[in-house]
Amino acid sequence: MREEQREFDRKKLDEELRNYRLAGKAKYPTREFLRTVRQALGLRVADVARALGVNRSVVFRLEESEGRGTASLRTLDRVARAMDCKVVYTVIPRDGRTLEEMAERRRWEKLLGKTGDKE
Repeated sequence: MREEQREFDRKKLDEELRNYRLAGKAKYPTREFLRTVRQALGLRVADVARALGVNRSVVFRLEESEGRGTASLRTLDRVARAMDCKVVYTVIPRDGRTLEEMAERRRWEKLLGKTGDKE
């Protein structure tokens, strides 16, 4: 029963994550989103700064930290809310495979006696 539930969960997640797997094929799929979204919405740095209750230099620093990949989820969420947006966070396999494909590979490796060696 437990394995059946895992299989059901993997299939459900694979369907939900399909678009994210496609987006994940880019080298840095989530870098520079804050600035790009802000500009696409026509928001000035001053608008976002006012909504956050900070000065403009803080917004520039937040956008730069997101671009470097050092911004926390909490920070991303805070800035996104200031732009009337939200952060959607996910975890996907690195190579674009599905969770079901990864689980199948793990089963075969286990059966063949491999301990997670990469090909």
